[in-house]
Amino acid sequence: MPDSPFLISPQSKLLFIGDSITDCGRARPVGEGLFGAHGTGYVNVVCGLLGSVYPEHGIRIVNQGCSGDTVRDLKKRWSSDVTSQKPDWLAIMIGINDVWRQFDCPTQPEIHVLIDEYRSTLSELIEGTLPNLKGLVLMTPFYIETARTDAMRATMDAYGAVVRELAQKYGAIYVDTQAAFDKVLDHQYPAAIAWDRVHPNQIGTTILAKAFLDGIGFDWNR
Repeated sequence: MPDSPFLISPQSKLLFIGDSITDCGRARPVGEGLFGAHGTGYVNVVCGLLGSVYPEHGIRIVNQGCSGDTVRDLKKRWSSDVTSQKPDWLAIMIGINDVWRQFDCPTQPEIHVLIDEYRSTLSELIEGTLPNLKGLVLMTPFYIETARTDAMRATMDAYGAVVRELAQKYGAIYVDTQAAFDKVLDHQYPAAIAWDRVHPNQIGTTILAKAFLDGIGFDWNR
């Protein structure tokens, strides 16, 4: 069997940050430890698979997701929730609320994070953190909708393109979560994965976990 391409070295600290898709009821102030501290979402699935398939690596998982966050909110808490935690690896998935608020709260422009601000703020956070990281994973936002002409889906795809652009610019691992959902949507109706097309059920959280693990070279035959 060839050597595994798994990228995260033993005893690394892997921190996830994002919105409700990452949060999923994680412990406060730090999502780490026993009794469901990692929440019920994809971070918990990742933690279980890394701990069971790569037990000798002793990877430390921290979940710092926060429901409702936009990239603007991430910037406000970056020092306490990311920098002070001193992660070796950082995974960022943000942008769903940046887009969603433009559609479910159209008359409140002050809470809309338009794409130029999204790009510049995410770039700022990456540039300030990257020198202290061993690895960075950038995950796209997503909308579980098959019609790519749907206004929110089209806008989400544009924000996802920004993530791809920044991953290339900063040499980060790029995880296309939208593509991962699209593959399953060839066979499943969106509501079977997420009732509101945003907050995934067990199928959806597993799709996200698999996409992340594929990105870091997880060996599914180990």
